[in-house]
Amino acid sequence: MTTSHITVYGIPNCDTVKKSRTWWSERGVDFQFHDFKKQGVPAHRLPDWMTAAGWQKLVNRQGTTWRKLDASTQASVTDEHSASVLMQAQPSVIKRPVVEWQQGDQLHISVGFVPDQWQQWLDEAAAK
Repeated sequence: MTTSHITVYGIPNCDTVKKSRTWWSERGVDFQFHDFKKQGVPAHRLPDWMTAAGWQKLVNRQGTTWRKLDASTQASVTDEHSASVLMQAQPSVIKRPVVEWQQGDQLHISVGFVPDQWQQWLDEAAAK
């Protein structure tokens, strides 16, 4: 299956991103990879991600980057705006990968390694 409408956002050395890229590749699915370290966080995409998943899910509070932040910075993340500012300043704080798949006029967004969801998207696309 080939599609040019899938974008995997993340950091190349992240194990979860590596596993996700492998998952898509093993199924023969073409995708674009957006490297947060080289290309930054696309600020114009954050509102859609927060609508789909919630800012609380996007901010990875279990990760090393979050734990290294000082307590006042952590405490300042209280809403979409403050989370967006942090995610743009510290891309590694974003739970990875973020996957966007545009199917016609429908945009699918997932956060984290969710192969069951991705398989459902593939199945839906194959049925069309």
